[in-house]
Amino acid sequence: MDKNHSIKLFENKKVRVQWNQDEEKWYFSIVDVVAVLTDNDFQGARNYWKVLKHRLKEEGNETVTNCNQLKLIAPDGKMRLTDVGDTEQILRLIQSVPSKKAEPFKVWLAKVGNERINETYDPELAFDRAMKTYLQKGYSKEWINQRLKTIEVRKELTDEWNRSGIEKESDFAILTNEITKAWSEKTVSEYKQFKNLKKENLRDNMTNLELVLNMLAEATTTEISKKQNPKTFDDSKNIAIKGGTIAGNTRKDIEKQLGESIVTSKNAKDNLIELSKHNILKIENKNKKKKEGN
Repeated sequence: MDKNHSIKLFENKKVRVQWNQDEEKWYFSIVDVVAVLTDNDFQGARNYWKVLKHRLKEEGNETVTNCNQLKLIAPDGKMRLTDVGDTEQILRLIQSVPSKKAEPFKVWLAKVGNERINETYDPELAFDRAMKTYLQKGYSKEWINQRLKTIEVRKELTDEWNRSGIEKESDFAILTNEITKAWSEKTVSEYKQFKNLKKENLRDNMTNLELVLNMLAEATTTEISKKQNPKTFDDSKNIAIKGGTIAGNTRKDIEKQLGESIVTSKNAKDNLIELSKHNILKIENKNKKKKEGN
């Protein structure tokens, strides 16, 4: 089984999943998820999903009923077309299943929804939540402060793109890709593959220097855009390349001094392992000094 096909275990029940590299999405077998939630066997889950799908269609639900079909390994060992849903569709499906196992997910969704609504009134809450999340994951406070600064810089850039008449998420992605490629010599997709990432956020897996250079590229792009006041998407695209190139030249200068590449395959897991080793070493040195003092 290749890395894009796998089986997840939930309470000793298998859920087949497939990774779509182009969309950067995991797709889950809906029948398998239903089987977990309803304690049904495969055939029972298929029948349950058939009835539920019909009911949801009658209710006008398009999120779940317009699901894709992918070839997954069936119980008989053959690849067969199977209804699948992405994360959003699966979470929506869970809301429609009356099950004790679904209740914790429903409570969590309600909590998350409430948090997001509150954050629209007080954006600072989003930063507080991000800080707590990164600390729980083991990131250092220095790295977190740097990461939160990149969020601020990114917001200024997207505001500037909005001012220039750019609103589509797909256009944001294209411009971001141009900036990233100009400073790192890799597209966002290539960069993520280089770091062995799938759904994970690229910036969350950058080192301090990578974060700084990415931030420099975006901040520079913002300032050039303000000065040149682009009128078309192509104008903004050229500015994105300029901003990224300036940061790219800075990267090359730093690499000459360091004698090594700044763009690294290290991801968050590697960075946290190094941080953990560093903290252990600090504690050992501190204890050593105490003993010597005694």
